[in-house]
Amino acid sequence: MNEEILTKTALDEVTAVGFCALASSPVEGQPALRYAVSLMLKLSDAVLKTIADKPTPMYFQHYRTANAVLDAAAFRIGAKIESLGYQAFPVAASQSLGGDKRYEGLFPHKTAAVLAGLGFVGKSGLFLSTGYGSKVRLATVLTDMPLEARHPIVENGCGDCSLCRDACPAGAIFGELPSETGRNFDPEKCSRYMKEHFQGIGRGSVCGICIKVCPKNHL
Repeated sequence: MNEEILTKTALDEVTAVGFCALASSPVEGQPALRYAVSLMLKLSDAVLKTIADKPTPMYFQHYRTANAVLDAAAFRIGAKIESLGYQAFPVAASQSLGGDKRYEGLFPHKTAAVLAGLGFVGKSGLFLSTGYGSKVRLATVLTDMPLEARHPIVENGCGDCSLCRDACPAGAIFGELPSETGRNFDPEKCSRYMKEHFQGIGRGSVCGICIKVCPKNHL
């Protein structure tokens, strides 16, 4: 019943919603927050088509708006969870712990999305959703509300494809096999390249080339 309520609440704003139980809570001192609501929002095909060998201002604006929509949806879901008598901890779509952990977030959204059966992690370290490929953004709401995955975990579908690795101008994607933890991706190398080469677009905070070339996106 609670999952039905949360689904109806979330789908007013996002493309898909999933639920799962985590091995443990990622929030220090709050062990009860070991369940998650995964929120997914599809990006615009037309906007993604503007990306060639570099991002565009249109993509940066769309990316930033998608994050804002997800953050608002996570806030709304959190409020709904609390109204039902449980705790809620929204985790922003784009997150950083700062300092020497600036390439880390409190919780990897793709972990919840995979456990919820919404897709799999590809060779690029990106989450590839069922039906939409990598052209999605994610957010998560952690909670102590008991939740269960409605769908089985999706088998990795990258196969022999290496288009994302070959297209990455930073050389930040490496290895032959997909990694459930995203360890086949170097975020520092990616960030450094964006700041050096794409500074005029969103101050070097977006790229999108690996998303554009993924054949799962059907652009």
